Amino acid sequence: MAFSEKKQANKRFHEPRQVSELISRILDPVMQQRAGMTMQLVLAWEDIIGATHAKYTRPEKLEWPRQASQDDAFEPATLRIACEGARAIYVQHEAGLIVERVNGFFGFHAVERIRIVQKPLQNPLQNAEKPRRSAPKTLNNAQKQRLDAMLHSIEDEKLRQALLKMGEGVLGAASD
Repeated sequence: MAFSEKKQANKRFHEPRQVSELISRILDPVMQQRAGMTMQLVLAWEDIIGATHAKYTRPEKLEWPRQASQDDAFEPATLRIACEGARAIYVQHEAGLIVERVNGFFGFHAVERIRIVQKPLQNPLQNAEKPRRSAPKTLNNAQKQRLDAMLHSIEDEKLRQALLKMGEGVLGAASD
């Protein structure tokens, strides 16, 4: 083996590569077999459908019609899209545009229609908004004196301040 061939062989193994390139080499055959589509469609989904809809949808499967024989004419697929709840109506409204964009992505008339399946896409706790705390209520003089009397024997200043803050929150919430 010549030096240049050896150097080229070593370069192939030590060249940095993107993880997405490696993953798509592994997942493309699996997705092609199970879902009838490529990883490229999933990765380009936000560009195809738009940022607004991409948060609440994802392509699930290309459903190709069965062919009785090899001689049958090509028929386009149905793209199954998973969509969260009530947002499906907005996706349905733009179905024609989505089909057009997906076909533009493939470069030929690959998809005839879409089918929307409503289901949650992410962990519901991940999407939930954290409850907002209201501003603590100000205490009246009697409540402040009572709280100061409870905390006067605590020597550690940081602990006393923390308990004072907690006490103001508890007493302020109780006075609602």
